[in-house]
Amino acid sequence: MRAGIVVTGTEVLAGRVRDTNSPWLSERLMALGIELSYVLTCGDRPSDLMKALEFMRDEKVDLIVTSGGLGPTADDLTAEVVGEFAGRELVLDEALEQRIAQILERFSRRWKLDQEALRVANRKQAMVPEGAVALDPVGTAPGLVVPVGDQIVVVLPGPPRELHESWERALETELFQQALGGTTDYRQRMLRLFGIPESEIAETLRVVEQEVDFSGLEITTCLRRGELEVVIRSDPESDAAALSLVDRISERHSNTLFSTDGSTIDEQVAALLKDRRVGVGESCSAGLLSARLTERPGSSDYFAGGVVAYSNEAKTELLGVPAELIERHGAVSEQVAVALARGAIERFDADVAIGLTGIAGPDGGSEEKPVGRVCFCVLSIEGSEERELVRALDLPGSRPDVRDRSTTVALHLLRRLLLGEGVPDWGTRARA
Repeated sequence: MRAGIVVTGTEVLAGRVRDTNSPWLSERLMALGIELSYVLTCGDRPSDLMKALEFMRDEKVDLIVTSGGLGPTADDLTAEVVGEFAGRELVLDEALEQRIAQILERFSRRWKLDQEALRVANRKQAMVPEGAVALDPVGTAPGLVVPVGDQIVVVLPGPPRELHESWERALETELFQQALGGTTDYRQRMLRLFGIPESEIAETLRVVEQEVDFSGLEITTCLRRGELEVVIRSDPESDAAALSLVDRISERHSNTLFSTDGSTIDEQVAALLKDRRVGVGESCSAGLLSARLTERPGSSDYFAGGVVAYSNEAKTELLGVPAELIERHGAVSEQVAVALARGAIERFDADVAIGLTGIAGPDGGSEEKPVGRVCFCVLSIEGSEERELVRALDLPGSRPDVRDRSTTVALHLLRRLLLGEGVPDWGTRARA
């Protein structure tokens, strides 16, 4: 079974709003054994949306999923265009109109909105293609499942939260379940590695392919936040080959492979921090490391606090970094990174801490300390036992790249510390 996604919205097409819906939908389709063939983005012009739908029809995809264009405003025309595409007249769904009216009533009372304007908007959203299945609205805009000959079109709202819930409701419809009858039960495995370039994985794949039949496998590699993701997708007949490939990658890259079950470094660090408290003293990452450590629900159980210390005075006054240490070694140095970590442990009464200082650029570098140089220290003090891992790396990329990748390096060093491992052999320059 093949699918195509059509993302609507001039704001997405122009880049003002980032498309997060199609990647999310892609993962859900893959989990169902549906092959995603195309993702198209078009503006709010009806003719452009119609051309996108016609393209999907001509390419004979079985499932078309649209995102956006379901609101009450004049440019929200997806339901109308899909109805025309399907050859189905728009009709008023009175039960749906009543349901939307109940939702809008709460806003009307709270904000004293124009009742007549609300009524018109309400009716517009309750017009659905004849024969389509209207999904119970998550916001005020209902999703739709529309049959089009041998195809089905699933029409979803644009806001991600509404799209996610509407997708789950679409899955429950009889139309969708009938379409799923032709899917294959695919198995997907994701491996994550750090400190390794794509070229090394490419070489591994060339070697292993001489021994393992890859014909039934779909293998993709992707660099993300300085980590290398390898995704292996297989049908039931090729599952043994997939397992063999996983084993060979594990053998050849045991020093850099940190996840064979798809778990992220953030998830692994959160699990390892159980019954521990971590503090952060960071400079060039400007709070990004603290933010990353606290993205997960329940992070208050292990995150004690963080200090963003950009100026030398802040490093000294807030985290106790000796001024003479900065004068002697410079603010970007391994010695200062150690002092930042030690100060974070003392400031927050933490068990472990991360100190991070660097030159994110684009200016400020020198021959001795180029742009991209970042110094790290992860430190643990438990009772009388003290352990630390210290590293300086030259991270590639722009200012945002250096800042973001520095958080990835810090989390990997913290993971190694918590596992009792030593300083990694990542070379003098981070390979990301």
